[in-house]
Amino acid sequence: MSWYGAFRVVVFALLICNTAYYLVAGTPSKGLDALAWLLLLMLFVLETGFSGRLYTPGIAVAVRIARIIAAIGVCAAGAGYLVEQDSLDAINSGLWIAVVILLEVEVRRPRAVAHHHIWFAATAGALYTGLAVLVLSWAWRNEWMDAYDALLWLIAFAAIEMDLLALKRAQVTA
Repeated sequence: MSWYGAFRVVVFALLICNTAYYLVAGTPSKGLDALAWLLLLMLFVLETGFSGRLYTPGIAVAVRIARIIAAIGVCAAGAGYLVEQDSLDAINSGLWIAVVILLEVEVRRPRAVAHHHIWFAATAGALYTGLAVLVLSWAWRNEWMDAYDALLWLIAFAAIEMDLLALKRAQVTA
């Protein structure tokens, strides 16, 4: 296994541990949020990494249903943050939803992304900058677990972006 493959395994393992922590020790909104995002991440990796090898029509339908359920969980957690008046987590949810929408467009509409590359790059940069500011905000407030969790998710999605860039390069040279 390459160093990058080992890195991805470690990041996934840490995200699973974070999810377990929030399910046990967090608010219901944080537990639901962590679980739904972990499921979305796993489904995204499945769709982008294994689509040609083990992706059958039946699996595709199951993945779509699971994505809908996870998306409902993310939205419910975001609503929970608003009810709990947890502004940082509510903002975090909104930014991550925007990141996922951008990633979906990048994966499903690569020609549109290529045509508007600067706009997509600027939007991604602004979203990730906002998420980084939230990491610093949690750290400033001494909410270390939230800062750590947010940083870990940034690292996970940076890895996804690197994978997408490698995929794009491979498609261009093919």
